This record gives sequence, structure tokens and C-alpha cells, in this order.
Amino acid sequence: MDIISNLMGGYIKDTLEKGGRLDSRGQYSFREINVETGIISHAEGSAQVDIGATKVLAGVKLMVEDPMPDTPGQGNLMMNAELLPLAYADYETGPPSPESVELARVVDRGIRAGNSIDLLSLALDDGKVWSVFVDLYVLNYGGNLFDASGLAAMAALANTKMPKYENGAVIREERNKRLKIDNIVTYTTFGKVSGHLLLDMNINEEDIASARLTVATDDDQIRAMQKGMNGSFTGKEIEELIDVSFEKHKDLKGIVEKSME
Repeated sequence: MDIISNLMGGYIKDTLEKGGRLDSRGQYSFREINVETGIISHAEGSAQVDIGATKVLAGVKLMVEDPMPDTPGQGNLMMNAELLPLAYADYETGPPSPESVELARVVDRGIRAGNSIDLLSLALDDGKVWSVFVDLYVLNYGGNLFDASGLAAMAALANTKMPKYENGAVIREERNKRLKIDNIVTYTTFGKVSGHLLLDMNINEEDIASARLTVATDDDQIRAMQKGMNGSFTGKEIEELIDVSFEKHKDLKGIVEKSME
């Protein structure tokens, strides 16, 4: 297996030196993106996002709970990620791995900092609040979990319909009102492979990358950034990647908006 990985890494590097990628994409091109919403009938909202071979399922559940002590009168947002063993040979059952914790936190940070949901609007008259639980399930790992998971979470939230709350009871059979989305945040993740900057690395490119950078943006602001791996980016490279992130946001936002139709 190591021999095959080394050969593949060599092919990737040789192709990059010649100005291409093995799958014929451009430097800053995504693989094919597909989004399907409303696929889990018992969830308040759901979406599956495929970016190339990477597949992530997001489900949203709403519960009525007490507000957090430090945020009275404000709803709660909780993000969880599961790296299912069926998705990749190295994933195992058990407690959350550092990779799953990082994935959930990066997605949560962008949506929360972007004020995608007005948490104040989730307060109820009896002092309770709606808690929004977003669960991310990696169904197949083919590289770039961050962008697929961020897009899945955003599309699932945009697909969410709120249950009726009456006399202290949640009536899930009556979902007539959409969860209000105030801002669409999208994610673009870049890698550095032998000095080359790449958007949306596939699994083979990630295997030989030295550095990774995820940028969460909306129409005009950077909402979050996360650096990964041991390598580094120069200040000039980061500025370039931020510009690309804003440009790609237009297309990714359009994908989310289309999924809401």
C-alpha cells in the first residue's frame, strides 16, 4: 500500500509541475458538487452534499430546552460530526476523534460567527428556547471534508422547518414555518502540495499536502479561518486564497439558494 501511495504521490507532483492535476481540474476548481435536501423525513431539515467522491449527510433536529446560563433569552446551536467507519478504513467507532471534533468546530464557527441563524429569535414566551442540533455524518471520505460538511450544514439549516410549539408541547407533525436564515456562509479549503496551492484537494492530494487552510466567508466578510497540517502559507499566499474564497462564495451561495427552492 505504501508503494502505491508513493507512486501516486509522485504522479501528482509530476503533474503539478507540468501545470495540471491528475483529474484535469484547474488549480482553484472544485470537483462536481451535488446537493439533495429533505432526504430524512423525521428530521426538521436535512441535506446530502457530494463533492466528487466525498459524501456528507447533515440532519437538523430542534428541541425545546432551557437557555444557556450565559446567554439567557437566546437559542442554542450545537454541531456534531461523526466520521463513520464505513466512510474510510482508518475511521473507528468510539469516542469522538480529534478530526471529528475539529470538523464540527470549524463548521460551527463559520455559521455562528456569520450569524446565519438569529439565535435571539429562537426564544419562547415561557422562558424556554429552541436548541438547533446539527449532526454531520461522513458517508464517504474522498478528501476535503470541511467544504462538503459546511455546505451540507448550511443547506440542511436552509431546509429546516420548525415544529409547532403549543402549551409546552412540541408538535412535530405540524412543520409550517421555515427556520429563518439571515446569512449564508460558505467554506473553501486549500492545500499546499510541493509548493502548489490547490482548492478542494482529493484524498490523494491530501495524503501528500504539507498545509491546509479553510476560509469561511459570506458576501463581504471573512467569518472564520482554520489552519491545518504542519506546513505554512506566506502572507501573500493567504491574501490570494482569501480572494479566491470570496469569488467561490458566489457560486456556493447560489447552490444553497437553489436547494431552498
